[in-house]
Amino acid sequence: MLDVKSKSLLVHRAHPCLERRTSSATIRRRIPLLGAFCVLGLGFPSLCSILPSSSYLKTSCPQSSHFVHIERSKFSTQSADKTVQAVKMEGNSNIVPSIVVYVTVPNREAGRKLAGSIVKEKLAACVNIVPGLESVYLWEGKINSDPEEMLIIKTRQSLLEALTEHVKANHEYDVPEVIALPITGGSPQYLEWLKNSTRD
Repeated sequence: MLDVKSKSLLVHRAHPCLERRTSSATIRRRIPLLGAFCVLGLGFPSLCSILPSSSYLKTSCPQSSHFVHIERSKFSTQSADKTVQAVKMEGNSNIVPSIVVYVTVPNREAGRKLAGSIVKEKLAACVNIVPGLESVYLWEGKINSDPEEMLIIKTRQSLLEALTEHVKANHEYDVPEVIALPITGGSPQYLEWLKNSTRD
């Protein structure tokens, strides 16, 4: 009769592949964990340089690196194009510093009348009339709420003072809203048209 220890030794000797199978299974279980940690810690391209070469790694790594190179090149080209366009705008002698001016009016009739007079006097190249506003404001110590419309006026920066005086002289309010914001960029063709459509 063989004891339990002797039986175990016999099994090992009778089946030498059992040990290799156990080792192979253990390695297969550990390799995915090793690969996951390497990918997270080093990145896929770095992993390719340290792991043993295989047909999968040889075909996948260059493709991934090439893809990253293409993506970086595309973004670099886009940034360069924007920079070139900005330089062209700044160096274009047909463009002058321009602004957008906000002016509120009580109704559509008043807005059309004021917008027409502004464009007629060449104090602006274009005036948009935006309906459906509701303004909540403090006036003479009371909070008021009134429906209004907004004029969005595009003009030269040098015409702001003349435009403000024109709005004051032709507006129904005692203190009309006149707020100017600079135009820092845009279509060169549009800004050139703005310049040509307004007075010097």
